[in-house]
Amino acid sequence: MKKVFRIKDLDCANCAAKLERALNRVEGVDRAVVNFMAERLTLEAPEELFEEVLKEVLRTAKRVEPDCTICVK
Repeated sequence: MKKVFRIKDLDCANCAAKLERALNRVEGVDRAVVNFMAERLTLEAPEELFEEVLKEVLRTAKRVEPDCTICVK
């Protein structure tokens, strides 16, 4: 399953790259792409695990970049 989320308050391209590396290491993530210019996160994970993976992605993002927010709704 693939979903796109908006990212708020991501400060720089380096922060986006750091966030992308961290999210790709989360167990269950097939692929995570952070687009700094578009302020988007594209997340791919198995459909049956997507909600669980998304929760861990949100926790990891808050730990790695505490000032940015991934808009789930």
